[in-house]
Amino acid sequence: MSYRFFGWNDCDVYSVSCEYPGIGSPLDLYDALSGIWCEETCAPRMRKDWSEENRTLGQCSITAFLVQDIFGGEVYGVDLKDGNFHCFNVVDSHIFDLTSEQFAERLDYSLSYPQKREDHFKKEEKYQRYLLLKKKLKEYCIQKDTD
Repeated sequence: MSYRFFGWNDCDVYSVSCEYPGIGSPLDLYDALSGIWCEETCAPRMRKDWSEENRTLGQCSITAFLVQDIFGGEVYGVDLKDGNFHCFNVVDSHIFDLTSEQFAERLDYSLSYPQKREDHFKKEEKYQRYLLLKKKLKEYCIQKDTD
C-alpha cells in the first residue's frame, strides 16, 4: 500500500497494547482503518461529503484517540482556516496524522495544542463513533487472525 498521510515515513513507534493483534505500527493501523472508516464513523456534519475516495474525512478525533490507545503518546489539535479543528498524534516525538489526506493543503502542526479525551467525548455522538471504530478494528483483527 502507498502511504500519503503526514508523518508516514517517520512514525517509528510501536504498539503498547495487546488489544489489537496484528496492529504493531501506525502503518498497520492505517492499512486496517482504510477498510474500516465509513460514513457511519464520519462526523455527522461532514457525512454529506464523505466518500470512498476521501475515507479520512471527519475521522480525525476518534482516530487520534484510538491511535493513543494503541501507541500511547499525546493527541494534539490544530485550528483550521475554515474555523474547524483537526486532531493528530505525537508519540515519542514522532508527529503523524493518519487522517491528513482529507486536506488539499499541508497543515501547520507547529500551531497545535494538547487535547483531552474527556473534552472530546463529552459529545455523546463522538464517543459512540469512537466506540464503533474500536469495535470494527477489533473485528478486523479477529478476522485477519483467523484467515
